[in-house]
Amino acid sequence: MKNLVESIIKSIVDNPSDVQVNEISGETTTIIELRVAPSDMGKVIGRQGRTAKAIRTILNAAGMRANRRMEFEIINLEDEV
Repeated sequence: MKNLVESIIKSIVDNPSDVQVNEISGETTTIIELRVAPSDMGKVIGRQGRTAKAIRTILNAAGMRANRRMEFEIINLEDEV
């Protein structure tokens, strides 16, 4: 899942070198954390959140096949400094 999200996001952002994807697996839930440059936040979220919603839909469909609940979190790199 991590590689899937990483390849999708790197294809839509202006700074693909700043993309960081972290996968945290629990018993039944997997959390995908995405960190992008502040200038790319709008592209990742999309108009009215459509891009982020589409990525969540893909993750949920893939998670259903693996009997796992998938969560997708977008984290601004600027917030961590």
